[in-house]
Amino acid sequence: FCQPGGWQLSKERKQPTFFMVVLTDIDSERHYCSCLTFYEAEINLQVRNGSKEIEGEEESGLIPPAEVFAPKSLVLVSRLDYPEIFRACLGLIYTVYVDSLNVSLETLIANLCSCLVPASGGSQ
Repeated sequence: FCQPGGWQLSKERKQPTFFMVVLTDIDSERHYCSCLTFYEAEINLQVRNGSKEIEGEEESGLIPPAEVFAPKSLVLVSRLDYPEIFRACLGLIYTVYVDSLNVSLETLIANLCSCLVPASGGSQ
């Protein structure tokens, strides 16, 4: 469910997208899955091609990789329905990851998991 449009490489970096999916288990319990999908440059892709002669030079058969972007998803699963809070949490994790900030992702996620969430309908 993280890639509802299919897993496809892109020639350009796309904007991150956020959506929620509600899963229901065998006991009719709802699980809210918040997904933030973003595209990250892939640098290890190489295409195998037969030897060619280009402008009088023989190639090794490997074409240098073109810059392509692959989708990645961050997913938060909860029994609580707080889409804006989940979007903010995933956005924070995304920012720390993409900007390579000097914060451990494990510590950040542990801190987010230890936050108290107010009861539904109660004060924030």
